[in-house]
This record gives sequence, C-alpha cells and structure tokens, in this order.
Amino acid sequence: ATRLAGTDPNYATRDLFDAIECGDYPAWRVYIQVMTEEEALKYKYNPFDVTKTVSQKDFPLHEVGRMVLNRNPENYFAEVEQAAFAPAHMVPGIAPSPDRMLQGRLFSYADTQRYRLGANYHQIPINRPISGTNNQHRDGSMTINGNSGSAPNYWPNSFGGPHPNNLPGQTYPKNFAVSGQVGRHTYEVTDADFEQAGVLFEMFSNEERDRVASNIAGGLSQAPIFIQKRQLKHFYRASKDYGRRVEAALKAAGSKL
Repeated sequence: ATRLAGTDPNYATRDLFDAIECGDYPAWRVYIQVMTEEEALKYKYNPFDVTKTVSQKDFPLHEVGRMVLNRNPENYFAEVEQAAFAPAHMVPGIAPSPDRMLQGRLFSYADTQRYRLGANYHQIPINRPISGTNNQHRDGSMTINGNSGSAPNYWPNSFGGPHPNNLPGQTYPKNFAVSGQVGRHTYEVTDADFEQAGVLFEMFSNEERDRVASNIAGGLSQAPIFIQKRQLKHFYRASKDYGRRVEAALKAAGSKL
C-alpha cells in the first residue's frame, strides 16, 4: 500500500470511477440507532461525545435505506470542485444534535464555502435544490438566478412575497430540553476513555491486529524514545494485547525501547 501510494496515488479514485463506469455500482446499507431523550440522559456515556460509540447491544441498528453511487461526474470542476456539502443542509424533519463538534461545523462549512465559492454558492447548479426555493435572499457577488427582479426582499410586505413556513413539528422538530452547567474545567481522563479503543482492537483478527500495530509502529518508531514510552502506556491502557503488539512492532522497526 505504501509503495502503491507513491507510484500510483490516484489508484483508489480511478478504481471507484472505473467500477461505476462499467456498471459495478458500489453500495452501502444505511442504518441508524434510536434513543429517546430520557435514555440519552441516563446512558453510561454522553451519546453526543464524538469520541464514543453507542453500543449496538444497547441500541440495535435499524436499516433505513441503501446508498448507491451510480453515476460519475461528467465535468469534474462543475460537479465536484464546486460542490458545497454541509452538515447544516437538512431535510425537513431532521435537526442537529447537541454534539459540540457538529455545532461548530454547522457554521464553519457554509462559512468556508462562502469564501471558496462566493456568497451565492447555493445558486451554482450542482448545489441548487431540485425543488426551487422562494425566499428573500438577494444581491451578492455572482448572483445568477435573476435576483428576484423588482420584488421586495423583506417580510412582511404587501406585494405577494413569500411567507415563512417554518412550523415546529413539521418543517423542523419541536424544541428539546437542554440541561447542565457551563464552565471551564480540566478534563479528567478515565479508563472509560480507553475502553472502546480496546474493545475495537480485540474485535480484530490476529492478522488485522498485527497490521494495526505495524502501521502505528512505522511512524511512532521515528519519535523520541520518551514519546514512544508515553504513547505505549495509552495502548496498554486500552488493551494489554494492543500494547504488547505495538511494543513488539516498534522493536521490530528498530526502536531502542
């Protein structure tokens, strides 16, 4: 894989393109986990902590659909480089969670796209919704949709302009309760922060565990010895087998541990 990345860095992209081109469409089944607000408050982990995974034993997967890639872009610049994906783009009925990482991204993606593609990036064909929008957005660099003609761009108005249809429970979910305290504090690392990493490692086959350890050691072996020792403590804390394999791989890579 390392050699291939140097001699043919576009291998994965070309493999995907060629598969779609010949009709061998890649597909994935899409699942969700369902949790009530009451269950979220009582769960052993904060379900909105991006470093944690909610156990499928506690909350089974529910299949909701299938995602298929069935067409390659015809014009790479128009359809790929100008694309503006953002987690804030949600269909009616879906709302963001209190996940702090997500909350930051809700703003930052669109802000970046305004810088990269302009204030009216949502008018570019690849970013336009299939169903047209009717709002008071107006002006700005590179507006290409007629700019609402002579219609007013404020609400309410007396000239038949669009009316808001943002209805709680219909356009977006109803309000939800948020509780807790806000403050600055030092996060105390506990065994719970290593538990899931260890469980994941122990789910791997022996060959997979060896590959993980070897890949880690390839880079970690270049670090100073005191850094290697400090990092090894984290692996051992997640799983003794994890730590042993990484330590053995480091020595095999020439580390003076």
